[in-house]
Amino acid sequence: MHFLVSNDDGINATGIKALTQALEKLGNITVYAPSGDRSGASNSLTLDRPVRIHKVANNKFSVDGTPTDCVHMALTGLMDNVPDMVVSGINNAANLGDDVLYSGTVAAAIEGRYLGLSAIAFSLATSHKSDQVRHFETAQYFVKKIIQNLQKSPLEKESILNVNIPNLPIDEVKGIKVTRFGNRHKAENTVQELDPRGRKIYWIGPAGPEADAGEGTDFHAIKNGYVSITPMQVDMTKHSVLESIKSWSQTI
Repeated sequence: MHFLVSNDDGINATGIKALTQALEKLGNITVYAPSGDRSGASNSLTLDRPVRIHKVANNKFSVDGTPTDCVHMALTGLMDNVPDMVVSGINNAANLGDDVLYSGTVAAAIEGRYLGLSAIAFSLATSHKSDQVRHFETAQYFVKKIIQNLQKSPLEKESILNVNIPNLPIDEVKGIKVTRFGNRHKAENTVQELDPRGRKIYWIGPAGPEADAGEGTDFHAIKNGYVSITPMQVDMTKHSVLESIKSWSQTI
């Protein structure tokens, strides 16, 4: 297989190095990744300025843009050969529940799907990016196992997999759970501070605590030591209310 690899932590992040190492024995790899940390970039495209791209090594490119820029530009004219799959990660923090709305890691996979490829996003579920012990070797093990199974049983083209791996030694991981997304309570308040000159500055507040995190959710799987695999799709239509809206819209 030929893999297009991206992430949101940046081209020099430990996670993307671990991902490419895991994929090397499974196929050919081309990397288009942001030049720096673009966590939280979601599905944004850079449209207000040119995007600069630098060749770092053979089949490895640094992109001065978002994860979505990376995958979009790679697949719309920069790559000579169309890859078989987009693989994003390994993110240096969990992408669970509502997190996927903001995640650049998941966005890179979504963009691959928008452009017609199977796609998968991998995240190491550290409790915080400052965690000193990160078991990327565990993530690598499950990356290889999951990709090998997908090679035998390919995803439906409309599918995206969001995979979170617990930050544990391999022998402490209990197995794999196929899950649905949980969700969080409302985010914490915006944080207001003063800069050294006394001017107000603001930080986005922390994510809210878990709300729907019961059995069957991605939150529950990770909390209990399981790898979480959540299938996604990009059809955002609320099909269940189509007829209801039609009934009153015809009276306007």
